[in-house]
Amino acid sequence: MRMMYAVVVIAALLSGCAGTGDWSSDTPTKANSKASRAARVNLKNQSVSKVYAPSDNLWIRIRDGFQMEPMNTPLEIEQVRWLAARPDYVNRSMTRSSRYLFYIVQEVNARNMPTEIALLPFVESAFVTNAKSSAKAVGLWQFMPATGKDFRLTQNVFRDERRDVVQSTDAALDYLQRLNNQFGSWELALAAYNWGAGNITKAQKRNAAAGLPIDYESLTLPRETRNYVPKLMAYRQIVLDPQAYGIVLPDLENHPYFVAVDVGSDIDVSLVIKLAEIPADEFHSLNPSFNKPVILSNANQQILLPFAHAEIFQDNLKQYPKPLSSWTAVQVSKTESVDQAAKTLGVDIDTLREVNGIPRGMRIRAGSTVLIPKTSRRPGDVSTAMAENASLSLEKPAPPAPKCPKPAKGAKGAKSSKCVAPSNTKTVDKGTSKGNSSAKNAASQHKSASTGLAKSAKNGSSPTSASGNASKGVSKSQ
Repeated sequence: MRMMYAVVVIAALLSGCAGTGDWSSDTPTKANSKASRAARVNLKNQSVSKVYAPSDNLWIRIRDGFQMEPMNTPLEIEQVRWLAARPDYVNRSMTRSSRYLFYIVQEVNARNMPTEIALLPFVESAFVTNAKSSAKAVGLWQFMPATGKDFRLTQNVFRDERRDVVQSTDAALDYLQRLNNQFGSWELALAAYNWGAGNITKAQKRNAAAGLPIDYESLTLPRETRNYVPKLMAYRQIVLDPQAYGIVLPDLENHPYFVAVDVGSDIDVSLVIKLAEIPADEFHSLNPSFNKPVILSNANQQILLPFAHAEIFQDNLKQYPKPLSSWTAVQVSKTESVDQAAKTLGVDIDTLREVNGIPRGMRIRAGSTVLIPKTSRRPGDVSTAMAENASLSLEKPAPPAPKCPKPAKGAKGAKSSKCVAPSNTKTVDKGTSKGNSSAKNAASQHKSASTGLAKSAKNGSSPTSASGNASKGVSKSQ
């Protein structure tokens, strides 16, 4: 089966003239809400190279969209000094941002939000897409599992959309808009994004009861949250006047870095990399949400490819004569060891263990979904139900029952002691399905995620890193 696809230019292709820095297109958007809300370009009839954008400097566009007032507080000055003292760290995070900033700025502009919001991933993750905090928040925007479910970011065996560049950005901006509407201030919205809306509301009620103001600077906040907005405003100041702080911003054109390709049939990740002719690390930087070596058509997934490589992928795909995917998925019908499951399914034990990330000594629980190589018996794509709801539950088997000593012969009144094996079964759930929307979940974000600064710098530490939650950082900032 050929993979039918369309390419989406990842931008909020707004109507307007080139002089404004906006794109224009009258191509209808895809009806599915999970797809990119941007104009679509069908490569059957068009070439990506025929779609142009202004080449204006993106930093100028960001500066022009600033709406928040500088705080000019000691905390902001302290954060600016911290960044200015670490130009190598700032340069690394700025360079990483070059893949994603155009898309984020387009989305922020489309919602009439301050472009300071587009800089928030610098604070949250230092633009490391696979960043993970000690509190289990992940991705550019550092979504906690419950908050991700609240905003319908799928988290299952096959993908974690908290790491998806397009989906997580859409969810984060939805969340921030909700918080701004609730509190009437971007400073309070940002504080609530970090600490939770419920906590900000309680802090306001305490101030009101004491006859005190309820604005951001008047509230009693945890140290991390108190420093959260100043960190963002410090990045604002660096972008506004980099030369004043000895910082050189990377050149960023006002042009999409990537486009999105719809998946019409299951395709291996390795094959996409080969046909697109890009390095593996470039693919994974743009597509960090994929947990498995196959991308599923029935999960309404999209592949992000560098702008210039979408046509290369298109041309090579047309000429590719072999099957596009070598993997399928099945549901395990009974709880058993990996060895037993491999025999039942007729697959190699090591392959089953490795591709599904199953530690030794664990059993697969009934109802779990596992990925296995395709065979002539199982040639089809993974079903929609499985693609959307797959989970993998593992358990540690209980230890064997102890041997009971036999009563001595001839002993009168001897009673055999009861031998009971201890109940020591441990269950691990490695995949969850898409969650239902819940305002309560969103209110309990409590992320400890604004820590890219302290964890990524080679020298020194963040001026806030010594405090409680502020010391909790992402795991892979570089």
